[in-house]
Amino acid sequence: MLGKFLSNLENDDNPLLSPTLWGLQKNGMWQPKNVAKPKLVYAIHFALALFLVSQYIELYRIRSDKDLALRNVSTTMLSAVCCIKVATFVAWQKDWNSIFEYVSKLEKRQLSQKDKVTEAIIGGYIKYSRRLTFFYWALVAATITTICVAPLVGFLSSAEYRERIRNGTAPYPESVSAWMPFDRTRGLGYWVTIISHNSIMCYGATIVANYDGNAMVLMTFFAGQLKILKENCSRLFDDEEETTCEDAIKKIRDCHYHHQLLIKHTKVFNGLLSPVMFTYVIICSLMICASAIQITKGGTTTVQRIWISEYVIALIAQLFLYCWHSSEVLARSDEVEDGVYASAWWSRSIRVRRCVLLLAGQLRTSVVFTAGPFTEMTLPTFVAILKASYSYYTLLVNKDD
Repeated sequence: MLGKFLSNLENDDNPLLSPTLWGLQKNGMWQPKNVAKPKLVYAIHFALALFLVSQYIELYRIRSDKDLALRNVSTTMLSAVCCIKVATFVAWQKDWNSIFEYVSKLEKRQLSQKDKVTEAIIGGYIKYSRRLTFFYWALVAATITTICVAPLVGFLSSAEYRERIRNGTAPYPESVSAWMPFDRTRGLGYWVTIISHNSIMCYGATIVANYDGNAMVLMTFFAGQLKILKENCSRLFDDEEETTCEDAIKKIRDCHYHHQLLIKHTKVFNGLLSPVMFTYVIICSLMICASAIQITKGGTTTVQRIWISEYVIALIAQLFLYCWHSSEVLARSDEVEDGVYASAWWSRSIRVRRCVLLLAGQLRTSVVFTAGPFTEMTLPTFVAILKASYSYYTLLVNKDD
């Protein structure tokens, strides 16, 4: 049944992006052209924004209680990232559509040429992208399930806590701390709060899963296309029957045009992703720090440590995947020029060799995705963020001591 569902996500019009576009469309972030946007989508987006506001109100109300504030911060910051992702995606949908159209048209054209090398590379990164997408969806699903189920597990695992709830000395457990205009600790108000909060959090999880999955798959696409470009450059003069200078120059022009369009769309993609990642990098370091403090402080139950640990693992995995795939694109872009020198350029005329030299100069452009104007998304950046989180954690713990 699961295999049938996954196979139904495939679409010949979008060889690479079909699962991610399906997910983006289902949660209302992306709508195809000439398709009316349902009003319900805007209502859900507005509800997500209100949920974020209620979390900040609650954070202000409990600011004097460090333990409650830390718990609130861990989820409030994640909600803020979700709001930023959905807001920027909807606002910049025209640019996202231009990237989606470029990816689909380029892949369909390349596959129609029946070149075995190109087909193997495209097939390889599509297969990898499917595994990456489904793995990331499963990771997000496991994380949100842990957060939603943790209060129930805590309730069932502690007889003392259940007794305190019965005699009114402790409130019912809740998944997230957010202000409500009524008593959310007892009776109907509690169930309304639990259902509404869990529903909003599940919707936020779909935003994270689809936005991040889409971004990582596009990074995989750019890395794969740079690999194809390198192979095409190395095969520029493999055709022994080619005798005219014009044919050789046409092949060089095609490689130049391929690279030019790739650079153009990587810049558009980076412009869409960079502001979001800048915010996320800052927030992620703070969330890891806050979660580490909750795990190590006294009074934290075993159940709480388990779900907080899973939450931290998901944060680190998300950041690592971004930095890993960004580093992969950077490495591929630095290797493209090698394909030119692997070709039989030396056997061609002076005119052709001059064109090859110009192409080689063009291919020296490095492709690197950034998190704001200051930070590149690479593996050294990933390590630096973990170090910064540990520094914040050490500072706060020593301050308490």
